[in-house]
Amino acid sequence: MRAVLSVMPLDTFVDAPAERMEVVGDASVLPTVQREAQREVDDAEGRSVPFAPVERFAFYSTSARKRPYCVIAPGEARGYGCFIFKKGAARAGCA
Repeated sequence: MRAVLSVMPLDTFVDAPAERMEVVGDASVLPTVQREAQREVDDAEGRSVPFAPVERFAFYSTSARKRPYCVIAPGEARGYGCFIFKKGAARAGCA
């Protein structure tokens, strides 16, 4: 996540540039993997960017319905380690 966010800034023109799947049966629970991810997002952005919670089936629907720019499967074995990031504009140098 750190590597991706170092080259892909989150969109600043949307309400929820980072989303996480809610824990089934208790939407208020924030698993360790999500707390760790929250720190990475905040560090990369240099500001607090709270994850928007998304109900499980809505999360699946969103990730399948929209055409993702990129899907990364890092092999995270812990549950609820899936996230949706909305990409902002990346700066590129021109020659």
